[in-house]
Amino acid sequence: MYIAASRAPDLATTDRRAVPRRVPANVLALGLVSLVTDVSSEMVTAVLPLYLVLGLGLNPLQFGLLDGLYAGATAVVRVLGGHLADRWRRLKAVAGVGYGLSAVCKLGLLAAGSSVAAIGVVLAADRTGKGLRTGPRDALISLSSDPAALGRSFGVHRAMDTVGALLGPVAAMGVLAASLGSYPSVFFTSFCVAAVGVLLLVLFVKDRPGSADRAAVSPRAALDLLRLRDFRRITLWAAALGLVTVGDAFLYLALQRRWDVPVAWFPLLPLGTAAVYLLLAVPIGALADRVGRWPVFLGGHAALGAALVAVCGPVSGPGLAMLALALHGVFYAATDGVLMAAAGPLVPPELRSTGFAVVQTGQAVARMASSVLFGLSWTLWGLRPAVVVAAGLLAAVVLAAAVVRPVRS
Repeated sequence: MYIAASRAPDLATTDRRAVPRRVPANVLALGLVSLVTDVSSEMVTAVLPLYLVLGLGLNPLQFGLLDGLYAGATAVVRVLGGHLADRWRRLKAVAGVGYGLSAVCKLGLLAAGSSVAAIGVVLAADRTGKGLRTGPRDALISLSSDPAALGRSFGVHRAMDTVGALLGPVAAMGVLAASLGSYPSVFFTSFCVAAVGVLLLVLFVKDRPGSADRAAVSPRAALDLLRLRDFRRITLWAAALGLVTVGDAFLYLALQRRWDVPVAWFPLLPLGTAAVYLLLAVPIGALADRVGRWPVFLGGHAALGAALVAVCGPVSGPGLAMLALALHGVFYAATDGVLMAAAGPLVPPELRSTGFAVVQTGQAVARMASSVLFGLSWTLWGLRPAVVVAAGLLAAVVLAAAVVRPVRS
């Protein structure tokens, strides 16, 4: 068994030396890969809810099952990918396999046609690719960066990633317009863009494996990490918050139902989230380095709760829809990279990929359950009661996490 004996500092409030301003070239290269890949994935994500709910006639519960599968079917694969990347000391190679698998799955959507079961299998395979690549990719970002500037590095990467999220829906609308509403054209174009992302990874990203040899990385590394008190606490609380997090697709569908957003404009709803995320990812990441990563992470979930209230509160109007999208962007800017920056210093460098995969797996499983439960509550109770209950549960867990403070300096 290999595990660090000493407790790492939180770095949620990091050491106070000057934070380097220069972002490492490897982080920028990974950001470029994520930018191109996210153009591809968001082209599909932007049209998928409409394709499934309006095109194929799925009800909210059925969509929740598919969305949960999309979010959480890769739980075991995430840990396996992270472990193999650490054990083989091939972070880039494992990440590349994940990117390649996700690219091929875009062609799988073409082959699936209108079969819901086949679409579910393809979506699970696509998320398997994401599960394989996310831990090694975030480990590369962490190991390429100064520990005092992890929030900034993750913020820069997520900001570049979000540029892709902005361009993806626009590209999807352009392809739909040019192809007279052909969803297969969107899927094929998405594959071509994803292939470019894989090529960029091969050409420009450099490997940054940990210092331990293969024999030092135990097959039980994930369990060994969970024996570390601080790491275990942050993993469990992140999963608890994931369990009460309403998925993106449900938020956009709620906006569409509440304000009768025209179908042609539906793919543009994620742009509101992405624009705010792009603007705030770097400054919020830098803020987390200075004032504490866990408080910023909880603040992001509070913003999501406010977005849910705006969606289904007693007052209506287009302004509230814009406010909900803006708060949704704040949620992502304050949580996505910030959680990885908070967890990174709690994990030895040679187990960084495994550690990130464990945290992400906890979130993925929790969000899978959340999607199914929210879809069920929407089907049984209707939209507004389901959102109100979700917002209340989210507020309760955020308050509990703020009192317990699982991550300490």
